[in-house]
Amino acid sequence: MANNPWVHNHYDTLEVSPTASQAEIKQAYRRLAKQFHPDSNQDVKSHDQISRINLAYEVLSDPHQRRTYDRQLSPRLQTLDPFAGQAERQQRTRDAQQRYHKRQTGRDSDQQLQLWLVRVYQPINRILARILNPLRDQIDELAADPFDDELLEAFQAYLDECRQSLQQAQSLFRSMPNPSNVAGAAAHLYYCLNQVGDGIDELERFISSYDDHYLHTGQELFRIATGLRREAQAGLRDLL
Repeated sequence: MANNPWVHNHYDTLEVSPTASQAEIKQAYRRLAKQFHPDSNQDVKSHDQISRINLAYEVLSDPHQRRTYDRQLSPRLQTLDPFAGQAERQQRTRDAQQRYHKRQTGRDSDQQLQLWLVRVYQPINRILARILNPLRDQIDELAADPFDDELLEAFQAYLDECRQSLQQAQSLFRSMPNPSNVAGAAAHLYYCLNQVGDGIDELERFISSYDDHYLHTGQELFRIATGLRREAQAGLRDLL
């Protein structure tokens, strides 16, 4: 029963109203996670409470899962599918792969390549540098006191900028199909952007939960993204 997401009402667990905004849910979660964190509270009961808090936030912080949960807060409860988000991401990946592998138009291939490099690849490469390169310094600053609100807010500001930059990069990537002769590099770039997005998600979960697991996972995803960026650079080196 401990793993059943319906044993406790998630809104009651986070001490918020069912009409609470996402910002209110996040604020409540951060307050409770800090209150019941093992470093702050050694009570055995707090371990069970932090597990319920984490589960509640996992469901309510995701708009899709929250809508599903709200619909199922009725006499006809159904089990929430924990892999629904993963299946949707995989489908989006397949759809995106099909889009950027569309057949090249009738334009001259050399002209199309240069256009793609200037309008898509080079701007995205600069954006990725702005996202990936500062992470080490940001984490070093946060390490001074991970529970300090000002340091956490500064780290959150960095992540907010990263997410805005990522959205800009994703929009650029979708703005035109890649030439067929750079399909490999484009694929590395695409998966790099995916890893960056997942890494930002994990790092934001760390800010909310103070759980080092999310911090380490976010760092690892950024490391993978850095490697994919280098692979894309290597694939295009002779064309630049």
